[in-house]
Order: sequence, then structure tokens, then C-alpha cells
Amino acid sequence: MTIREEWEAMERERLSPYACLAAGSAGRVRPEEECPLRTVFQRDRDRILHCNAFRRLSHKTQVFLSPEGDHYRTRLTHTLEVCQIARTLARALRLNEDLTEAIALGHDLGHTPFGHAGEYALQDVYSREFHHALQSVRVVERLEKDGKGLNLTAEVVEGIAAHSDGQPWSRTLEGQAVRYADKIAYMNHDIEDAIRAGLLTEEDVPWEVRLHFGVGKSRRITAMLETLIRESGETIRMDETSERLFRELKAFLFEAVYKNPVAKGEEGKAKEIVKYLFRHFSRNPRKMPELYQDIAREEGPERAAADYIAGMSDRYCIDLYEEMTIPKSWSIL
Repeated sequence: MTIREEWEAMERERLSPYACLAAGSAGRVRPEEECPLRTVFQRDRDRILHCNAFRRLSHKTQVFLSPEGDHYRTRLTHTLEVCQIARTLARALRLNEDLTEAIALGHDLGHTPFGHAGEYALQDVYSREFHHALQSVRVVERLEKDGKGLNLTAEVVEGIAAHSDGQPWSRTLEGQAVRYADKIAYMNHDIEDAIRAGLLTEEDVPWEVRLHFGVGKSRRITAMLETLIRESGETIRMDETSERLFRELKAFLFEAVYKNPVAKGEEGKAKEIVKYLFRHFSRNPRKMPELYQDIAREEGPERAAADYIAGMSDRYCIDLYEEMTIPKSWSIL
């Protein structure tokens, strides 16, 4: 037996009947020869980890735009926290950790610069249907590897598409685990970042949430995971009270943090930058890199401009805007 076959045999022996087995994957759009060392989901995880879009996440906003301080989350650190929480849940439920990890690592690859502000800007000028989850799928299917895509398994692609509210729930429990892990991660680390920024204190968190889940990031995450582990079976779920308070905490954060004028004071400027660049590149597709020029010819310049801008880091987006709009000093050599 190859090492891959040994892993597949271990999965059959050890994983839950509800888990998604690598040997039972629906496969890839372009069939490939099997790896002797890694299962299909392990290969997908590695492809995501090594791709360009994953590295760019370190320079993309999570919530706070260009925060002063080294400890605020970026889109990359958020992704790593989602991955850790999702793997803990998958391990406890005897699900496929490799599939869970691949979905978690890939779930935000298509996120725009400036966090959701960039996403909302593209919805305004490009399409109301633009969504970072679907853009993440586009990254792995169309944009990575110079337009060839990563050719991931159907289960990983489906889990990435299904990770966010507004999208159908994943058919796999691993995908459902990532959907919960994403919310658990961002709600808890956004509270911590908001406290660091002076926008919140722990006492501002609704008292019933504190009573039920505990006080502090670690206690809340543990309590949320415990109810998921206790209640999940054929689906990933919380008990009714925990789910209600989970949603109450999310609603509280939207009002106290995500709509906070101090935290979001610069978002209007960020949105205008994205809109300006979109208008510029959709009218001048030849000024984009070759990959996006190809997309412009095949799918239209607006689609290409949205793809190009969505892939930018915050800093690159700002630098490009400044280069286009700020006059350079004149000198004689």
C-alpha cells in the first residue's frame, strides 16, 4: 500500500459515519494521477497554502483599516484562527480534518481589499451579486496559476462557496464546521480587537451572552465549541438557546463594532478608491495584467476589473490610486 492508501484506510476505520472520506471524493474537474503520499484533500490544502492569493491575505484588512499596532487581525490571521477552530471541531466529531482545513484555508481567498468595504463598493459599481465567497471559488477555479486554477476537489470548492451567510449550507459536515468556525473566530477576535482599540469593554457584551458562554475570548470559544460538539450529529448545530445567543452576539457586534463610526471612519474613502479603480480598468482593460486582459476579452471588461481589484492588497490598491491621481513633483535631471 502507498502512504496515501494507508491514510485512506485509516479514515475508513477511524472517522465518523457522517465524515467525508477522501477515497469517496467526487473528484476534480480535470482528472489527475493520484499522489502516492497525500490524499486528495491533503493535496488541496497544500495547493491553497502555496498559492498567491493566500499570501496576499496578510496584507488585507479584517475589520480595522490600517490599524496602528502589530496585534490587530488581518485577513490571514483570521483565516488561521478559523482553521484552528474548525479543526478542533472536526477532530472532536471525528470528521475529515484535511477537508476541513482545506476549506478553512481557502474560504476568504477572494476577499477584497479593505474588508467588506471593498466588497460593498464592487456591489455598487459592478454587480449586486458580487460576494466574497463566490469570488473565493473563482480564485481557485479560474484566477490562480495564471488562469488555470488550482483544480481542487468538488468538496473543497463547495465548502468554500457555502461558508458564509447568504449562501446555501454545505452538504458536508466539514463545510458546515467551517461555516460555524468562521463566525466563532471573527466574533471573538473582533471583540478582542475592539477592546484593544478602546471601542468596547467585556462588560459591554450582552449580559445573557456572558452568562451563557462566559467572559473572555478563550472561554467563549470553548463554550461555543462544546455546544456544537454536544448537539451535532447528522448536521452541525447548537442547542436552541445557544444558537439564539450566538446570533444575539453577532447582532450586537454589527451595531457596536462593524457600524461604529470610529472603527469605520475611513471606509468611505476606501470604497471610493475601489470604485475609481473599477471605473478606470473597466474602461481601459489593456492597462491590466495579461490574465485580466484575457478575461476582459472572454467575459467582459467589468468582470476582469472586478477580478483584478478583488485580488489586490490594501497597500497595493492605495499605491495604485495615488499613482493615478496624485501629481508627481517635477524636476530637471
